[in-house]
Amino acid sequence: MDSLERVVPSAVTAAEARRSARAGIAWMVFATLLFVTQDAVARVLVKSFPVAEVAWARFAVHFAIAAVLLGLRSPRLMVSARPGLQLVRSGLLLSVTLLSTTALGILPFVDLAAIVNVTPVLVTLLSIPMLGEKVGWRRGLAVAAGFAGAMLIVGPASGVFQWAVLLPLASATAYAFYQIVTRQLQASDPTLTTFFYTSSVGTLVCSAALPFVWVTPDLVSAAMMAMLGGLGAFSHFCMIRAFTAAPAATVAPFNYTTLVWAALCAVILFGEVPAATTIAGALMIVASGVYIVYREQRRVRAG
Repeated sequence: MDSLERVVPSAVTAAEARRSARAGIAWMVFATLLFVTQDAVARVLVKSFPVAEVAWARFAVHFAIAAVLLGLRSPRLMVSARPGLQLVRSGLLLSVTLLSTTALGILPFVDLAAIVNVTPVLVTLLSIPMLGEKVGWRRGLAVAAGFAGAMLIVGPASGVFQWAVLLPLASATAYAFYQIVTRQLQASDPTLTTFFYTSSVGTLVCSAALPFVWVTPDLVSAAMMAMLGGLGAFSHFCMIRAFTAAPAATVAPFNYTTLVWAALCAVILFGEVPAATTIAGALMIVASGVYIVYREQRRVRAG
């Protein structure tokens, strides 16, 4: 009887873990679809409107949704234990958005998505000085492979190399810092508090710039701007749910489904066929990122 009681709870726990893993993966895949859809909408808008106006729409709608959500649930969540660090994080996201939105109007869609996906590699590199983590030679080689993949996409052999490739590389670097700061905030602020502050700096800065760049949109463009902000807010919500439902090591590799959605969007919406160097470089970036997640999980279990 005792042995049966011990087996049944463990079986239930294993089943629950599998369900949570499936839920986390589903949330992550849906989040990546929303991120790519957001980029596709931004790419259409940036052809007719200034980057600052497009970014303002993305941030302002997100900020309004977050403010209403916290106002209804608990206004106290608007108070951060580390407001300075929250503003730094929000400023980093503003940099990411401005850089990537500018690049959307210049670079091939899949190339941009592939280069930005070097972020996990950069996070591993930056975790050494910023989080005091140790990176062994295996993860070091994975970092080098990820960079090699990015250089294969943007290098002279690809025919893509131009000053504009610095934009997604800078965006990936800013996003890596953004993720590092997000980790630092996990111990001090609730998730909803961080969600509220996410778009605060972007809303303020872009609102200040708006009178100087404003182009009045028609009804269709205005609807697309509203959709852009909604996609931005909901995609972050889905990613939060993904990491809440399952361990990071389970869901993080599925972040690379971004490349699948980006390739489909490029072909269907923009008539762009990814170059062989882009595909090869993207595979190298994905392989290095998945291996880094695997080694991180091994390190956590060993520790």
